[in-house]
Amino acid sequence: MSDLAGGFRYLMSGQRWVMRHGRWFGFGLLPGLVTLVLYVGALIGLGYGADDLVGWATPFASDWSSPWLGLFRGFLTALFIGLGLFVAVITFTAVTLLIGEPFYESLSEQVDRSEGGEVPESGLSLAKELWISARDSARLLVRVLAYGILLFALGFIPVIGQTVVPVIGFCVTGYFLTRELTSVALMRRRVELREQLAMLRARRGLALGFGVPLALAFLVPLVAVFLMPGAVAGATLMVRDLTGESAGSPEASGEPGPSGPAAAGYEPPAPVSPAAGFGPPPAGY
Repeated sequence: MSDLAGGFRYLMSGQRWVMRHGRWFGFGLLPGLVTLVLYVGALIGLGYGADDLVGWATPFASDWSSPWLGLFRGFLTALFIGLGLFVAVITFTAVTLLIGEPFYESLSEQVDRSEGGEVPESGLSLAKELWISARDSARLLVRVLAYGILLFALGFIPVIGQTVVPVIGFCVTGYFLTRELTSVALMRRRVELREQLAMLRARRGLALGFGVPLALAFLVPLVAVFLMPGAVAGATLMVRDLTGESAGSPEASGEPGPSGPAAAGYEPPAPVSPAAGFGPPPAGY
């Protein structure tokens, strides 16, 4: 529970950081607005075409009598649209980060700068960073789709499909949202996808506390656009904890701990309390 609360605190600290740095808030809104326009068009198309797609996929039910045909296909249509929304919430962050790579990298660097100490730089060209980001997002999308299909199937189970499955779905969504958002700061530290996932597995509660509230908020139209800059800022603050750069981390206190943001061979830090790993608020906070 302490890690869950700590993750939520990072999310709130990121939002407060961009509110106190209004220029960076406006700067970070632009990629989200572009992505929103693209996704609204895609979801409108999904809504108009879902009935026809379900009818095409279930020809065996065409001879069913009323009301069973309508109930069956209506249920499948609702599930299909729900799956589309699930994938949209997951991929919105990845696509926004891909479109806004230069924007969010600059924002993340500014958060690091405001916290003091060295500001990590990947040393990679923009084209190389975009390629790595797209490649890693595609790999994660395969995982997300696997979870989505499984949860879609489990949705047919009475009671469990309408209670437990949605909760699991939001946890999966939140976990992968956290990974996408932390990737901005971790890429600058040359931490590969495998090590990124290892970090989050070691602090799963922290990842869920950060990502699940964000996933719920993203269901509200336009909210995702306005929360994205603060989410990137909060994820950067969390990365500083995960890599031992926060003021309250073992490294900062001179105690034995992880060797910092190594690109390979990273060993996730042992769980610590939010008080020990949260670090100071951003400058001017």
